[in-house]
Amino acid sequence: MDTSTAAAAREDPPAHLTLIVDLNPLQWQLSSQASNDIPLSLSQFLAQLMIFINAHLAARDDNTLAVIGALPGYSVMLYSTDDRPTDAEAPARHQANSFQPFRMVDGRIASRIQEEMEKATEMDAKNDRGLVGAITKALCHINRVNLLSVAITNNPESTSAVAPPSSQSPRMLILSVSPDASTSYIPLMNSIFAAQKLKVKIDVCKVFGTDTVFLQQAAYLTGGSYLVLERRDALLQYLSMCFLPPAGLRKVLATPSQDKVDFRAACFCHKKVVDIGCTLKRLGYSRQPAAQANGRPKPNGTANGK
Repeated sequence: MDTSTAAAAREDPPAHLTLIVDLNPLQWQLSSQASNDIPLSLSQFLAQLMIFINAHLAARDDNTLAVIGALPGYSVMLYSTDDRPTDAEAPARHQANSFQPFRMVDGRIASRIQEEMEKATEMDAKNDRGLVGAITKALCHINRVNLLSVAITNNPESTSAVAPPSSQSPRMLILSVSPDASTSYIPLMNSIFAAQKLKVKIDVCKVFGTDTVFLQQAAYLTGGSYLVLERRDALLQYLSMCFLPPAGLRKVLATPSQDKVDFRAACFCHKKVVDIGCTLKRLGYSRQPAAQANGRPKPNGTANGK
């Protein structure tokens, strides 16, 4: 590496990666069934994910990371590089064959996931708001990281003015196993618009299940990548080749691109994904009459476009 290349590498901003892990217990149970072509259990998935996390942290010493779990009905912060380890999390003894910082990160994430999975119940599995809450929480965390970096690199008196670009390059990676939830369409689209304003790329890796219409739109609208695994036993290779390089290197790499994007929306009245909606003001209303609780159709002049 010559002097100019090394100087350019040092000038590149550090990368902040926010991982959103879909921890729906029902979907992971379906993913691990032996009837699948390539079964993938949650433990096998986490073993490969930890290697990807360690590779991101090892790529540069000032890279930062946040891991958020999306569970049925709620989301939780599993790990952040801003958190300080407690005395209880310190290992009893050092292992010669493991790098101590990576071991602490892996242990904290694994223990937090185990705690949250034990809290999940079958009743909670019907709730579909966990992913939207995780994306919102990730955007709030990224915004806080940006504000802190601006406050450090600039004069505190000038932080109230127009803030300069952040010294970090934030991006988001969603590891999804759940299908689309039409009831979450509006809050999900609001989160996508917020990510656009913050200039945060949303990458999506569909680990299990059918394509998700809304996450396709999230990746396309924010300039991210959407990838459906063809071989789930090669998850680590997909993550390393497609999602480990920062956004600045994707211009020179052949990252996956979306040849076709499904732009269907969910209607406001029936909460279903529709192909053709009302043309009045381009609103997402279906052409079917909305039914009341007693089964009789109610007047909906704007709902059916009349």
